[in-house]
Amino acid sequence: MEGTENSYIKTDNNVIINEASIRWVKKMNDCLEVCTRYDGCSIENSNTHKICKLNNIESYTKLNKKFK
Repeated sequence: MEGTENSYIKTDNNVIINEASIRWVKKMNDCLEVCTRYDGCSIENSNTHKICKLNNIESYTKLNKKFK
C-alpha cells in the first residue's frame, strides 16, 4: 500500500496502537478509554486502553480533538 502512512498513538501503559485499529473512544473526565478489539470492549472488564491528559498529553490531545 504505497502512499499510505500509518498513524500511531501511545497509551498510558506504554502500548503503541495503530489509530486505524480503534473501534471506539469514550471520554471520561481527563482520560480517554480506547477500544481496539475487533469483538468490542467493556470498560468494566478493563480490556480498553487508557490515555490520560496528565500521563500522556500528546496522545490525549490528538484524540480529544475528535470531541470538539
